[in-house]
Amino acid sequence: MHDPGTKHILVVDDDPMARELLSERLGQEGFVIHTAEDGEHAWEKLLANPDTFRVILLDRQMPRLNGLELLKRIKSEEHLRSIPVIFQTGAGDRDEIREGIEAGCYYYLVKPIDLGILVAIVNAAIADRDRHSTFRREVRRGIHGLSSLRRATFEFRTLTEASALGTLLAYACPEPETQVVGISELLINAVEHGNLGITYKEKTELIASNGWQAEVDRRLSLEEYSKRRVRVEFEREDGEVRITIRDEGSGFDWMSYLEIDPRRAFDTHGRGIAMAKMLSFSRLEYHGNGSEVVACVES
Repeated sequence: MHDPGTKHILVVDDDPMARELLSERLGQEGFVIHTAEDGEHAWEKLLANPDTFRVILLDRQMPRLNGLELLKRIKSEEHLRSIPVIFQTGAGDRDEIREGIEAGCYYYLVKPIDLGILVAIVNAAIADRDRHSTFRREVRRGIHGLSSLRRATFEFRTLTEASALGTLLAYACPEPETQVVGISELLINAVEHGNLGITYKEKTELIASNGWQAEVDRRLSLEEYSKRRVRVEFEREDGEVRITIRDEGSGFDWMSYLEIDPRRAFDTHGRGIAMAKMLSFSRLEYHGNGSEVVACVES
């Protein structure tokens, strides 16, 4: 049985030299590498070891079963669909990237692969999955009985409070393990990009320098931001759960983040809002400058 703390990665590529190069580079970072020479071989390994792999690094063009076909199989299986898939593609064609995103691939690398970017994207994919797994685990461990909640108002300030509230609100939704990911992403976004004003570019640089958490903590301590709160209103009526989130920031270009833009498919972050919209809600609406968002779930 595999140690759950070990980072096992499945590398799927029909090129033996590519498999060797990727295995060597990722092995240097402490990952345990498993390889498959095509989609069918990979599928056999996934079915035999469904709980092993933290990430799948997948070539798009392969014989027998290509990368897109394998991705669709993975996303159709409940016990496999949460594994993040990173597509390797020989061309940054937007239509190809969009096709992969629609099939469930949120991470991309264009060949020839920059090995430094490879490691950053793999770490980002693992961090995203681990965060979402934590949200779901907290929901499973928590109390139930909030399905009768009709109306409530909350305020919070920190990321820790955002995660706790996300779990609580998920209990009041029809599918807590599905909704907790989207709710938590929106609440975290309201703190870091809303009240604390961390821009997309700044977050990119902070992740690269491993300084994101320190900067969040620093801004929370500043007088400029210390009194800002995120206000959340929960309502249940007419067969729908409605969660309204308002921060005290200056807003952002929210229209650019409702979908995963092919131009950002290679970045280490920026998927939270689009993933929330696709995975957790029947409707997601931003108002005004983006300081208010309404998430709806049919109940």
